[in-house]
Amino acid sequence: MDVRASARYVRVAPNKARQVVRHIRGLDVERALDVLLLEPKSAAQPVRKVLESAIANAENNHDLDADDLVVTAATVDEGPTMKRYQPRAMGRAYRIRKRTSHITIVLGSEE
Repeated sequence: MDVRASARYVRVAPNKARQVVRHIRGLDVERALDVLLLEPKSAAQPVRKVLESAIANAENNHDLDADDLVVTAATVDEGPTMKRYQPRAMGRAYRIRKRTSHITIVLGSEE
């Protein structure tokens, strides 16, 4: 049985979050949590929270044991971009794009 958890509109760039998610695909959840704990990138924290939420969903909603779970799929999709402007000299302005992500993690049982 697949268990899923997602976080939407996370204020981290999708490309940066994808670099973190790439490290945990296919790992068992205990090892994935350890990898995310030691990951130096700031995107690791929201990914870890989604993984912990998926583990809690498996234990509480589906009565599954966390020791038998594996990260079967982990995806990061692009959310809406907030556009901001940075004033520059001589009346110019630079556009700043604050990107958001939708993080989804799917857990399955080890087989």
